[in-house]
Amino acid sequence: MSNTLPFWILKNSARNSIATLQGGRRLYSRCASNRNKSRWRLFSQVPGTGKSSVPCSFFALQKAYRHTSTEEDDFQLQLSPQQVNEVLRAGESAHKILDLVSGVPNSVLRFESNQLAANSPVEDRRGIASCLQTNGLMFGIFDGHGGHACAQAVSERLFYYVAVSLMSQQTLEQMEGAMESMKPLLPILHWFKHPGDSIYKDVTSVHLDHLRVYWQELLDLHMEMGLNIKEALMHSFQRLDSDISLEVQAPLEDEMTRNLSLQVAFSGATACMAHVDGVHLHVANAGDCRAILGVQEDNGMWSSLPLTCDHNAWNPAELSRLKREHPESEDRTVIVDHRLLGVLMPCRAFGDVQLKWSRELQHSVLERGCDTEALNVYQLSPPHYYTPPYLTAKPEVTYHRLRPQDKFLVLASDGLWDVLGNEEVVRLVVEHLAEAGRHKPDLAQRPANLGLMQSLLLQRKAQGLGAADQSAATRLIRHAIGTNEYGEMEPERLTAMLTLPEDLARMYRDDITVTVVYFNSDSIDAYYKGAERLPYGQG
Repeated sequence: MSNTLPFWILKNSARNSIATLQGGRRLYSRCASNRNKSRWRLFSQVPGTGKSSVPCSFFALQKAYRHTSTEEDDFQLQLSPQQVNEVLRAGESAHKILDLVSGVPNSVLRFESNQLAANSPVEDRRGIASCLQTNGLMFGIFDGHGGHACAQAVSERLFYYVAVSLMSQQTLEQMEGAMESMKPLLPILHWFKHPGDSIYKDVTSVHLDHLRVYWQELLDLHMEMGLNIKEALMHSFQRLDSDISLEVQAPLEDEMTRNLSLQVAFSGATACMAHVDGVHLHVANAGDCRAILGVQEDNGMWSSLPLTCDHNAWNPAELSRLKREHPESEDRTVIVDHRLLGVLMPCRAFGDVQLKWSRELQHSVLERGCDTEALNVYQLSPPHYYTPPYLTAKPEVTYHRLRPQDKFLVLASDGLWDVLGNEEVVRLVVEHLAEAGRHKPDLAQRPANLGLMQSLLLQRKAQGLGAADQSAATRLIRHAIGTNEYGEMEPERLTAMLTLPEDLARMYRDDITVTVVYFNSDSIDAYYKGAERLPYGQG
């Protein structure tokens, strides 16, 4: 996506306008209604003109920014550097890991996270938790679309499915015994809280029954040690998505529960989660969130190691998968304008039953007297909807054995990756570590190049914008929305992007959610040294 900020003044009410935004490989339109309900969709023609929509040329950002309000009164919004920092840091959270695993320090040293909303309310969610019945740490990024309900549900429930999948037969029997005797359940997760968490992430009675059915089925498999990590991640993603679909089909007397189930199923969410247990790192991804490793080689040079692939129309493997799963007659209609059925950018997601159910099932569920308009439930009708399901929540799971040179992991929603590349993200985190004094690379020993020199100059220039960020996640968000096409941080641009009114913000940027996980190189190194001392076959 170009770093030139597309910006134009809307002369009429922004709440009843259609604006077209081109960014890199995507062209989409957004309708904003009086009820602040938004829906992304494609237009083959510009409404009211009969002309085909074409890529727009946008004006470079000016030094002053104006937005015409609904009352036609022009006003100018300005933020001081301190106010900019307060906005950027409002969603920060950070934790250090102090516990020992088998007498060895945890391979995760600490982690930082932050979130900046563009949608109102924000549609991204994040989750970090430790498994209390195993040694694993879980990190998740959940990018919602069509509302926040599905992302909220997945962020609250997915980790429980994974944790239960990893439990031994004995632990599952204890869980079932507690339920039968109406005693308290064994603790499953310890959640690390974030600013803005809407509710405490606990197992609610509404969802506990489905989770219990899942662990009962695991008990029937009679596996002494439980599923392995890859199997647990694969099964958990698909089982939760199936439960989301079944819950809205079931007859529910409670109107609030029924409405929530409807909102969850008819909105959607992509998900990327990592499970870290010692040197074993597994990443499961469904959609276009992304995870990368920051790697420092022995010569001091840094690089990025992608752990996920974006599931969209620009992924040849994903395009081939979709064509294999549907008749040859649909080869030209399964992807239209780089979208699934011309509707959805990601090709894998939770929820979005409009792209999974038959039309008959959709109609039968929606005809139960619910007010879809009031609930912001989107009813999609793609013209070439012949052989559903077209969408899946089946994740791709990647395994990576951590090495001492693997320094950090970055998980983020596509709001970050749309504007920053993998190598750029690693560079910004490394610069943050150097500035914070936590890690000081010996620049004198690193090969000198123009890129490094330019980076140092820009770093010095940016220091005049205010105090250094305490979080690498915040630094990434700052650069994602404040850097121009020349790689320079522009205070005016940053301020403008943070002061856009709610009804315009989503036209120029997406929700951005970032989690940065730092690894303990000494602990990882100790693991390998300990393995060398073990008899053959026990390492």
